[in-house]
Amino acid sequence: MSNRFRVPHTLVLMFGMMVVALVLTWILPAGEFQTEPNEAGREMVVPGTYEVLEEAPRLSPVSLLTVVPRALEDAQGIIFFVLLVGGAIAVLRRTGAIDALLNALIQRFGHTPWLLIAGGMLAFGFASATLGMAEEYIPFAAILIALCVAMRMDAVTAIGIMVVGYGIGYGVAVINPFTLHVAQGVAGLELSSGWEFRLALFLPFIAIGFHHVWSYARKVQADPASSLVADIPAAQPPEATEQPAMDTRRTLVLLATLGALILLIVGISRFGWYLVELGAIFLGLAILVGLIGGLKLDQIANHFTRGAAELAGTAILIGFARSIAMLLEDGMVLHTIVYALATPLAMVPAQISAVGMLFIQSALNFFIPSGSGQAFVTMPLMAPIGDLVGVSRQTAVLAFQFGDGFMNMIVPTNPVLMGIIGLAGIPYDRWFRFIFPLIIKLLIAGSLALMLAVWMGYS
Repeated sequence: MSNRFRVPHTLVLMFGMMVVALVLTWILPAGEFQTEPNEAGREMVVPGTYEVLEEAPRLSPVSLLTVVPRALEDAQGIIFFVLLVGGAIAVLRRTGAIDALLNALIQRFGHTPWLLIAGGMLAFGFASATLGMAEEYIPFAAILIALCVAMRMDAVTAIGIMVVGYGIGYGVAVINPFTLHVAQGVAGLELSSGWEFRLALFLPFIAIGFHHVWSYARKVQADPASSLVADIPAAQPPEATEQPAMDTRRTLVLLATLGALILLIVGISRFGWYLVELGAIFLGLAILVGLIGGLKLDQIANHFTRGAAELAGTAILIGFARSIAMLLEDGMVLHTIVYALATPLAMVPAQISAVGMLFIQSALNFFIPSGSGQAFVTMPLMAPIGDLVGVSRQTAVLAFQFGDGFMNMIVPTNPVLMGIIGLAGIPYDRWFRFIFPLIIKLLIAGSLALMLAVWMGYS
């Protein structure tokens, strides 16, 4: 059967989803909720105000083409960030410092790959649960892949460490300012309230993720042919012909890189830096480490442009991912989907309603991959529904967190996910096969946690 059917390229799959989104704008009635600005000036929907629009734009098939340039423009921040990171990593690799560091780490920890998986997931998960980091992890992909492959694992394991860690971190969101605080503000809750229960959930959910990634990694170690990307050349890092030794230049390169990462973390947490500032850091880092590593300016420029060019396909994938949601917004059916999914919750018991909120938020994440955007659209509806059926607003926020965070690991409309797996050369269908069983486990665990929250009166 494998000879008769070949899974399409990820870009083809994205375009197929765009076609589906366009057809939905023809089938579903256009509608919208009234909106009003909150204290921060962000527009929020007003519950009970949904109405079908008699006059609404009807998208033509040509929209499938015109939406892509618009989506690329809309996602330009993360696209250019990815290109800058790709260029900086290429210069960094050219100095030999990364390979020397990997060689040292393998000699020291090569016999305990489980420690890399557990430690990496805890680090990524904690940073996401507290600082709301996601795009900032992209620079770590290449290093993590090389380290995992050297330990007889594969690119899927490496990206699993990163994406599962950050997805679970966003899911439990102990004090995440970008999703938790927005949702709690919309729901009228004190910011960061209820953190104790969420913190108690962090390690159990990380344990579920670790078990999934480690189980897969052990299979690959036992039989490399079982890797989901064994036949994907783009997912195989180049084999090093020799292992460079650590010297003074390479040590200084690594110290400069560490300094840049510390600056990145401080800038995010204290000064609110985002993609513009972070991109500037990696551009400056490329120049600095190139000079420290003994490269000429022309060599730095050549390697930087080659590294950025290698991620051009990833940049296009990010744009196509944004196109899907943009088509639904243009056709004005996004609020219709939200209304149709949320209305039945008022007709079921509290615990079932809480679980229903989780699955509705999970479904909506496909259409609204932005966590803060999803909070502004859905929480004004979910909070009053929860009041009616006996689900506390804190529990409704938790359902939102689970749906947003967990589904960020699988929905192809998430530009960060598509950027990361594109950087790793992992086709979406292979990633889906890896991550889908974990999503099922996390949704079951999340449902049990929500039922417990209703039972204990979590507020």
